[in-house]
Amino acid sequence: MKATDRQFAIDLDERDPLARFRSQFVISDPNICYLDGNSLGRLPLSTIEAVNSFMRDEWGPEVVTGWGHWVDEAQPTGDLIGRSTLGAAAGQVLACDTTSVNFYQLALAAINARPGRKTIITDAANFPTDRYILEGIAKQLGLELIIIDNETPGKAEYERITPEILEPYLSDDVALVTLEVIQYRSGARNDIKPLTDLVRKYGALMLWDASHAVGAIEMDFDKNGVDIAVGCTYKYGNSGPGSPAWLYVNKKLQAELQVPIQGWFSQGDQFAMGPVFEKAEGIRGFQIASPSLIGLRCIKSAFTMIEEAGIGAISEKAAIGTEMMIQLYDAWLAELGFTLLTSRNPQERGGHISLGHPDAARICVALREFADVIPDYRTPDSIRLAIAPLPTSYVEVWDGFARIRDLVSSRQYEKIEKTDSRVT
Repeated sequence: MKATDRQFAIDLDERDPLARFRSQFVISDPNICYLDGNSLGRLPLSTIEAVNSFMRDEWGPEVVTGWGHWVDEAQPTGDLIGRSTLGAAAGQVLACDTTSVNFYQLALAAINARPGRKTIITDAANFPTDRYILEGIAKQLGLELIIIDNETPGKAEYERITPEILEPYLSDDVALVTLEVIQYRSGARNDIKPLTDLVRKYGALMLWDASHAVGAIEMDFDKNGVDIAVGCTYKYGNSGPGSPAWLYVNKKLQAELQVPIQGWFSQGDQFAMGPVFEKAEGIRGFQIASPSLIGLRCIKSAFTMIEEAGIGAISEKAAIGTEMMIQLYDAWLAELGFTLLTSRNPQERGGHISLGHPDAARICVALREFADVIPDYRTPDSIRLAIAPLPTSYVEVWDGFARIRDLVSSRQYEKIEKTDSRVT
């Protein structure tokens, strides 16, 4: 049976070991094809009860005495993220702050841990926040920021950074290299272990941003020898808009690294309120301040579901779902002016693919307004389409692609002239 037959998707759903999780999410309109889980995951039903329970049974009656058991909650929540999605043993992941804050903290800690080295490296297709933060650090410290060109055609396939592309930029002057596990725009997957090993060979530290990978693919941080990493929880992690992010610091580096923001939660004897900062041992030494308890409960309910499902099964569904997307692209969309911007090799992509089209911006708006399909647009001409393995069915993906075909072939999207929304 061909992927263009809707029964193909129905059969996949009937065999899907993760199909039962879809009913555990808020899906208010079953007609909507939600293909933007790589930007914001759906709301788990269990999260509603978790947040209500916290307010009703803890914050309400306990008030300030609740801190007796809330104070260290960022650490077990981090351990949950680590074991369910990252392949990280306990004591190495902290659920805290935002991805941007955590990125700044670990990037500067890594640079300071390599005194005398004046070079930091990233890529042109990296997420803007990461590049902007590095630019600010480089200006502040008088460092050289090297940005690898992986956007110009012929420079890198699907924006992927390979060891062969990276090595010519490496030297004993490099303090830090930072890349995304999954390129946010193209969906390309960079190979964690060979790139980390290569950077280590030159004595530098490797900082991974796993925001578009966590909850979609297996990463095996401990096995792959990751130094430091950051990521969010609101995409495939389904923990809600603005939910706390996480940071990972390998136990071998925790004593060596010192983050620049020395908050009172990272003070060894926290409640002594002493005059001198003495960094706490272990992962708490990387925490700035009080955790967002409601946010942590959102993470706990969502990542408990991920742990129950198993990251192996989740990763397999992401590969199958994106393969079906590519087959439907070949059959329906290639002839309509679309181009595939993501690798056909399942080992070189994550949970989303990216399609190029000269009218991508208008198509994305039209899909939402006329077809009940929710993708997202990324400049200059990309439409990102994701399968979030727990809440998304194969039929939902199939129907979404059929509607994309119909909308573009009918040229209905040309009714869209402009949008006033700043969010794409």
